[in-house]
Amino acid sequence: MVKPDGVRRGLSGEIIRRIEAKGFRVIALKRMRIDQELAERHYGEHRGKPFFAGLIAFITSGPVTTMVVEGPDAIVQLRRMMGETDPAKSPPGSIRGDLAVSIDENVIHGSAAPDDASREIELFFRPDEIVT
Repeated sequence: MVKPDGVRRGLSGEIIRRIEAKGFRVIALKRMRIDQELAERHYGEHRGKPFFAGLIAFITSGPVTTMVVEGPDAIVQLRRMMGETDPAKSPPGSIRGDLAVSIDENVIHGSAAPDDASREIELFFRPDEIVT
């Protein structure tokens, strides 16, 4: 997902370009606004943590570009491409290392594990929106 800061800055195309250039296929893609209820379901594991309210406020602050990406070892490789959550700790060449400005606005979200990916795909896409 390209987060609201990335969409505001016009980075969706660049991020998708990098993903496709690596050899992955984007099999579902849409621009949308995440409402409060969906945001709370998406970030449910963080409920009760001090940063939860800010996280919800940020992800609902503007449109996002959601996508489903497929390819060999996609989760591990995409997370490596993304870089660290804190862009200051992300290497040059990574998406966050090159494009993000702060830990709070780090331009991209990616699933951490297959179960997370399945849950998140179900949150953001209907089965008929995924074209393989």
